[in-house]
Amino acid sequence: MKFNRREFCAISAASLVACSGQQNQTLQAKGIYESFDNQFWSLVNKNESFEVLGTGYGWSEGPAWDKQNSKLYFTDVPGNIAYQWSERDGVSIFLDPSGSNQTEGFREAGANGLLYRGVDNLLICNHGERALELLQISTGKRTILINNYLGKKFNSPNDLIQSSKHEIFFTDPPYGLEGLDESPLKELSHNGVYLFRAKGSVELLIDDMTFPNGIALSPDEKTLYIAQSDPTAPHLYKYDLSQPEKAKTLMVDFSRFMGKGIPGLPDGMAVDIQGNIFATGPGGVFIIAPDGKVLGRILTGKGSANCTFGEDGSTLFITNHDRLVKLKTKTTGLL
Repeated sequence: MKFNRREFCAISAASLVACSGQQNQTLQAKGIYESFDNQFWSLVNKNESFEVLGTGYGWSEGPAWDKQNSKLYFTDVPGNIAYQWSERDGVSIFLDPSGSNQTEGFREAGANGLLYRGVDNLLICNHGERALELLQISTGKRTILINNYLGKKFNSPNDLIQSSKHEIFFTDPPYGLEGLDESPLKELSHNGVYLFRAKGSVELLIDDMTFPNGIALSPDEKTLYIAQSDPTAPHLYKYDLSQPEKAKTLMVDFSRFMGKGIPGLPDGMAVDIQGNIFATGPGGVFIIAPDGKVLGRILTGKGSANCTFGEDGSTLFITNHDRLVKLKTKTTGLL
């Protein structure tokens, strides 16, 4: 399959307004909420609007909240730069390059997903190094944790989540490679979902997804959620970690929410303490109940790559194509 996912996702707010109906005419002034179930209103405040924190990025991604230092880290993947934001200092460059200086054979050599875990530690999905990295923030020391499966290099690790047992689940699509699946650098025949155990071993969990992307855990850590960024199969899957012998199951098919001029594909996600999933997708950020019911959508006007909770836990940060925005909610996210 050949397609430019970023061009597919990056459609203007004006196009979304024209495509999504009259109620969206105020989209450029404030966030617009589309409710499919009354439970939606217990999670968002219809009077809240977006606060734009930064603009001018090629494709913002990988937001990670540092609760020790009250900072948000995020990446501009094509720009190969990572940024940091704080209420006091605003946005500034955090890592340059965020990924690798090695660009030959890569469409994007920058970092993608980030995850703050443990004091002073940031986990990085590094496209250019084709690896999971650990960054010690105070010293800038970067250590490759793993860069291969059975001796074959990963494609370009994309997103990750860590359990309370320090196990890292991550996705490995080919987005960092020129030619994607047809890249001569691609050594693995699949685009996998992996488990990197605390003792250093790696296990392939899923090998039959076209473009695995965002990943998250349920509050009880029994269910893994994985987004597939494929316009022909825009799906959110769940994987029962208590019964790993069973295949993944389809949770949401986003096809019915897609249409001409509606930006975005299933991508990154965040989970609140009640188990609701805030998942980026066509038109913005969907809120999905633990049973798979789609409760509503936050229309963001542009392709949204990822989101995370931060500050006191009720703020949703969204990497929204060329900008970073935040939105207060009525719920509290897992931090």
